Amino acid sequence: MSTQDYSSFTNLSPFELKDKLIAVASSDPQRLMLNAGRGNPNFLATLPRWAFLTLGEFAMRESERSYSYLDSGFGGLPEVEGIVQRFEAFAAHQDHSQGITFLRSALSYVKDQLGLDRDEFLFEMVGAFLGCTYPTPPRMLRHVEHIVGAYLAQEMFGPITSAGEFSVFATEGGTAAMAYIFHSLSVNRLIHPGEKIAIATPIFSPYLEIPVLAEYGLDIVDIRMDRTDDWQLPQSEIDKLLDPAVTVFCIVNPSNPPSAKLSTAVLDQLTELVTNQRPDLIIVTDDVYGTFADDFVSLFAVLPRNTLLVYSFSKFFGATGWRLGVIALHNENVIDERLAAYEESEKAALDARYSSLTEEPRALAFVDRLVADSRAVALNHTAGLSTPQQSQMALLALNGLMDRLGHYKTAAKQLIRQRFQTLYRSMGVTAEFEPNDVNYYSLIDLQELGGKLYGADFEAWFISQDLGTEFLFRLADETGVVLLPGKGFEVVDTSARVSLANLTEFEYRAIGAATRRIVDEYHDAFIGGTTARL
Repeated sequence: MSTQDYSSFTNLSPFELKDKLIAVASSDPQRLMLNAGRGNPNFLATLPRWAFLTLGEFAMRESERSYSYLDSGFGGLPEVEGIVQRFEAFAAHQDHSQGITFLRSALSYVKDQLGLDRDEFLFEMVGAFLGCTYPTPPRMLRHVEHIVGAYLAQEMFGPITSAGEFSVFATEGGTAAMAYIFHSLSVNRLIHPGEKIAIATPIFSPYLEIPVLAEYGLDIVDIRMDRTDDWQLPQSEIDKLLDPAVTVFCIVNPSNPPSAKLSTAVLDQLTELVTNQRPDLIIVTDDVYGTFADDFVSLFAVLPRNTLLVYSFSKFFGATGWRLGVIALHNENVIDERLAAYEESEKAALDARYSSLTEEPRALAFVDRLVADSRAVALNHTAGLSTPQQSQMALLALNGLMDRLGHYKTAAKQLIRQRFQTLYRSMGVTAEFEPNDVNYYSLIDLQELGGKLYGADFEAWFISQDLGTEFLFRLADETGVVLLPGKGFEVVDTSARVSLANLTEFEYRAIGAATRRIVDEYHDAFIGGTTARL
């Protein structure tokens, strides 16, 4: 048993604690470290990447057309006229490669299903790959926004055929989206120090850490999910949103780390409360894991007027290194309504902030203020996600749109759910799959696991010993396995977050077995009548 005191690590962010656990787990050079603490998947979508490479080769040929008379490595800007015909001539010599097949399908899809001009679309994609001009418009390239918007509607709206028109802002991943949202809410005087922000917990820890920073100074109201009800929100917790001092409500759906989507009943409860009693409430929903859920419906669909959507392409498509995220906001929304209702003094102050952008700064929509604020306003003219990133984002979105039979999605779901079953079988317990479960992550409830294996008395003892952090360090030190503490995500029970996306099934079997072994040793200490730290 360990004799070290781990209390000094209690207040660390789970992602900072991860680095210390990795150092411990890596201390034995003869042992393989298994890091299941972070959500970077070990799978990715190949077709849109083949398409990106093929697009790049065609784009280079288009560029070289302009200066073909020079033998000095010069290229020029692509030309729109006849670009599709030139692509077909190029494709005819590619022997039906996966990239060519995808791009041909994409050209057909954007014309037939989205009503876009094929030449204009391909011209934008070629220029985007080359990265030879500033992103224009800065918020998002026109065709890319249309395609990504269609993808979001498909994945976020479920059976809802239309929730109104919305705008999309391409960002450097979901993390940048979070930072931009809090900053713009603050500078536009939509949140003030001392006000309340409601947060559905457990949650991705930065949503807990950002609001309390000095520049925001918000008080957190905990809207706690019910572990015994598949991590849903009870009505008693939802009712906390009735407090008029709560200005913003943040939620990750499906949740991180419990990995459960909001049920239809909870969506209905939230819709009823916000529509009828809190129409002024601003909601931020982070739905990065929605594409792994069955029959997913976002708050962005059921409460379009109130909701800012954050989505990232990182997890579903295995694109964490690409930094591809978006913020979406319906064109008719409560934020713009609140800005329009400001007193003259507040409007005048914001006029001064945005006056360099437009003759009518008061008419500047919040989504465009997000763009400007992301570049300190003065650099708005050079704002925007890099165009090569946007071209890959469009290809990823098209992959989702054109996969009519859902082959990729089905395979991704099956992969993580099989790993989930393997993990728990290796711990010697049966894991039930609930209808709202997603299983991208799993919270190993250590005290509940102990209770299932050895009864209520041992569970009570385990709780009394406060073994969460020690368990993680023992696991890292003795087995090389790295998990994250549930406590860092506002989980009440002693628990550990394990990502089911980034290791092999064999390795999850090893993690389950290692977890069981340490719990067994704690039980030996319990039987012996000793404290855990002997």
